[in-house]
Amino acid sequence: MSERARRERVADPCAVPVVRVDHHLDPVAPARLEPYLLREQVTDRLRADAGWVPERTGDGLPAEAGDPLRPAAVLVPLVQRAQGLHVLLTRRTDHLHDHAGQISFPGGRHDPDDESLVATALREAHEEIGLHAQQVEVLACMPVYRTVTHYEVTPVLALVQPPFELALDDFEVAEAFEVPLAFLMNPAHHRWHAWVDSEGSAREFVSMPWHRDGREYYIWGATAAMLRNLYRLLAA
Repeated sequence: MSERARRERVADPCAVPVVRVDHHLDPVAPARLEPYLLREQVTDRLRADAGWVPERTGDGLPAEAGDPLRPAAVLVPLVQRAQGLHVLLTRRTDHLHDHAGQISFPGGRHDPDDESLVATALREAHEEIGLHAQQVEVLACMPVYRTVTHYEVTPVLALVQPPFELALDDFEVAEAFEVPLAFLMNPAHHRWHAWVDSEGSAREFVSMPWHRDGREYYIWGATAAMLRNLYRLLAA
C-alpha cells in the first residue's frame, strides 16, 4: 500500500453511502448498564485470559515496517446521571491539524512523564475539559485502537460522579456534551459506511449520529469504533 493510500482520509463522512444498519442486533439490556454491574462485567471480560477481542482494531490501514505507532490514551467518561449513564464527549475546534471539528473523547498522546496510559487519559481530560481525577473512577483499559494518524490509542473506561464543572481548553475543544449510553449501546443506531479511496482500496467505518435541540452531532471514525467495541464488550 502506498504512502498516499495509507494516509488518505475521508473528507466528508456524511457523504459516504450507508451500506447497512445493525437493526438485527439486540441493544444492551438497561440492567447491564447499571454502574454496579458494569464494574463487574467489564473487569471480568477484559481479563487477560477471558478471550474477548475487539471487533474494530483500527482504521483499516496497517502500519508498514519501520513506521512507528505513537502511544496515546483517551478517557471514555460514563457520567452517572439520575436518568442513567451518559457518555461525555467533546467536539474539537475547527482549526486543529488533525480531526478538526470531529467528535472525540478527551485524550491525547502519551507524555514520557506520565506514569501510565491511564495517567495520560486523566491528565488530558483535565487539560482539555477541566475534569479532575478525583471525580473519576477508572474501570479498565480497553484494547488499543490504531488510527490513520499513526497513534496506538488506549481507551480508558471510567465512571464520573457529578456534580462537576467543566473548563474547556478553547484552543482544542469547541464544546462538551453528553449522549445517553443506552442510545450508543443500541446497534439500531450504528450505521456502516463503505468507502473506496482514490487508489481503489476499500474501507468501512461506523457512525452514530446523535440529534439534540435541532443539531446533529456526527459521531464517527475512531470514536464510534471504540463505542462499537464497548457495545460488543457489554453485549457479549
